Amino acid sequence: MLPSEHALTERFGCSRGTVRRAIAQLAEEGYVQSVHGKGVIVLGTGKEPTEFFISKIESMREAAERTHLSLVTKVLHFEELTITPALAKITGFGEGEAAYYLQRLRYLDGEPLILDHNYFLKRIVRGLTPAIGEGSVYQYVEEELHETIVTTQRKYTVERTTELDRRSIALLGYNCLAVIRSRTYNKDGVLFEFTESRHRPDRFVFYGQVRGRK
Repeated sequence: MLPSEHALTERFGCSRGTVRRAIAQLAEEGYVQSVHGKGVIVLGTGKEPTEFFISKIESMREAAERTHLSLVTKVLHFEELTITPALAKITGFGEGEAAYYLQRLRYLDGEPLILDHNYFLKRIVRGLTPAIGEGSVYQYVEEELHETIVTTQRKYTVERTTELDRRSIALLGYNCLAVIRSRTYNKDGVLFEFTESRHRPDRFVFYGQVRGRK
């Protein structure tokens, strides 16, 4: 069991409201559960260190920092393009919209494990450059452009590797990848990002939490 709210406020020198928000976040991420009449119990999650969350929006940089992994991002390709009818079907952007397209290879602890195909709507993600792409695009969007990222829709599949995958990712004999396709929206409900993220299967670990029905 966690100590009481009073004990935690004394130990960390913070307010009760801060403790309650921290416990609420731990509960949302599946680490603890409030038990009526008893308190807050720590759950035995058994999580592996290379974890990402299904139920929250998190940049790769934030996930790497949280899990104490070294992250290096290399931009393999960068261009400005116009959304064609074929790309409109894939991305969800309107035909004729201007967009940035990036191929980004993610190294975790020095190993090339994830290949991202990113499309960003140019009128929202203004002034994007390869240098920004090698850092955190989400940080740039939020802190420099003052946009609010609100919703992401994701689709998870398993697919055969492509020639680009085989050239880029350290596959270790795998002939398939876990693939996430996501569409991300700002506070105005505008779709500003479509990403296809391709992960080596043995390092593809995502966690979510499902609550029972009352």
